[in-house]
Amino acid sequence: MPAFEGRRVRTPRVEIDLSAVEHNARTLVKRLHARGIDVTGVTQATLGSPEVAKAMINGGVKRLGDTRIENIEALRDAGIKVPVILLRSPSPEWADRAVACATHSLVSDLDIVTALSVAAGKRALNHGIVLMVEMGDLGEGMMTADVLDAARVISRTRHVTLTGIGTKLAARSGVVPGDDQMQQLTGLASTIGSKFGVNPPIITGGNSANLGWALGEGRVGAINDLRLGESILLGLDPLTRRPIEGLRGDAFAVVAPVIESIEKPSAPWGMRTAAASGAAGQSRERGTIIQTIVALGCQDVDPDGIKLPTGYKVLSASSDHLVLETPTRLAAGTEIRLGVDYPALIRAMTSPFVVERLLTHTPAH
Repeated sequence: MPAFEGRRVRTPRVEIDLSAVEHNARTLVKRLHARGIDVTGVTQATLGSPEVAKAMINGGVKRLGDTRIENIEALRDAGIKVPVILLRSPSPEWADRAVACATHSLVSDLDIVTALSVAAGKRALNHGIVLMVEMGDLGEGMMTADVLDAARVISRTRHVTLTGIGTKLAARSGVVPGDDQMQQLTGLASTIGSKFGVNPPIITGGNSANLGWALGEGRVGAINDLRLGESILLGLDPLTRRPIEGLRGDAFAVVAPVIESIEKPSAPWGMRTAAASGAAGQSRERGTIIQTIVALGCQDVDPDGIKLPTGYKVLSASSDHLVLETPTRLAAGTEIRLGVDYPALIRAMTSPFVVERLLTHTPAH
């Protein structure tokens, strides 16, 4: 039964089924546990929603992770006490807030390590450093040739501890995670342990894009953590965009109202120039169609990342309108329910014009 039933609920809104989030987390935790891998549940797509975080924790995730300090602070303010990793380096001026709310930070620059050390010392804390390594995707991470020197510096720096080593693939360049990179990361972790007597407890091999490798027949090596967001939230494999067997894809939906639904010609008339979106529409004459406008725009959701009801088609989108072709006319105020991919979910959760509505736990359909 939806939360807030009996009260008028605003639209546009994001509806979240926490039972689906918990189910997906529990399923992935169980499967990866069999391979010796823990799960860090990533909350950034939901702006650090404490309710979503609790659903992940109920599903068995080992720790939480987020790229935004503000989101981690919101988790702490809501009483979340599990370890939380800041999933990107804080800028030096944010180091104090980082050590105050996060237990670890992903870092690939020694200047950031120094800033975190100073901030942690002022608070009489010890902050965990997860050293990020470049494995070919050309995103974040120091080159492998520099890792041992960095580990030596961190091991001698007060108020910080080298608590992990990790990498990120399939982000900037789409490099597919596989045995080669994971065994290289395993080797670096082993070398750090033998040279400095420090065995980082977190060897994090990547994100949801690693699931094909992690749940396959490859050698796990020392990899004992994955940072999972999209797969838990949407039940999808980011590499293939296909549903992951046994996971639910109905945890999130964007709901928006119809504000116009009229029979109109399928092609425009008059002198034409670029449309509001910046490109001239290429409409083919198909006679009269039913054009339906929804109170949802590019400022609220990525129109290329939505999933429409059967028979519906996106004709165009502006900053505030989504123009659809629908099989029938719809009364003003009729709510249309849209599925979302990861970028569309992030934009919807970020838009100040889209409210959040949590659903109570419901069974799979």
